[in-house]
Amino acid sequence: MGSSSSLPCRLRDAMTGAKRARRKEARPGELLQAALDLFVEKGFAATRSEDVAARAGVSKGTLFLYFGSKEELFKAVVTENLAGHFTEWNQEFESFEGSSPEMLRYALNTWWQRVGSTQVSGISKLMMSEGRNFPELSAFYHQSVVAPGNALVRRILERGIARGEFRAMDLDQAVHAVVAPLLFMILWKHAPEVCGGTAALDPTRYLAAQADLLLHGMCTRQGLAADGGAAGS
Repeated sequence: MGSSSSLPCRLRDAMTGAKRARRKEARPGELLQAALDLFVEKGFAATRSEDVAARAGVSKGTLFLYFGSKEELFKAVVTENLAGHFTEWNQEFESFEGSSPEMLRYALNTWWQRVGSTQVSGISKLMMSEGRNFPELSAFYHQSVVAPGNALVRRILERGIARGEFRAMDLDQAVHAVVAPLLFMILWKHAPEVCGGTAALDPTRYLAAQADLLLHGMCTRQGLAADGGAAGS
């Protein structure tokens, strides 16, 4: 087969243009991945826009074609990896056919598989450590991630109460009781020295134990009967 230099000029130009178009379309995703990597590795304050561009293999000017500032880039990372999935996660809630105890177990385990065990959980760790220094980003994160996440947990608890599977409870505080172990797991993943070391926790067993503790405090007898994942089963 002949070299590209033997191709007609128009065909060669068209192929070059197509490659450039594909590259341009790929850049936002590459930039978001590079930004996620660096934000998790270095934190928000220490990550420079030019470092993100370099990691993605583009110029700093190209980065600013897509994202007007480092703050906008961070918000896009949060939306791409967390906030943008709540529509899907709420749809899963609507279509779930099991009991509410089963739903809660599913939610905890699915969160670990999709978020907690992945690099994305580092964004939550970043907000814990730096959020106070960046109030605008903190407010954005609360509005786009924390509030809808808490609302989804609340829907699970309300479903259980309405179906007679959970007893009546202070929902405002119960939501925090469900979320708290997940925050602990983020700290364990990203700062294990604070949480007893990397060998001190098995995620699957830990979530099962947390679910048992939560459900056996929340469930009515009917709910316990419906919980096929209860301890010892």
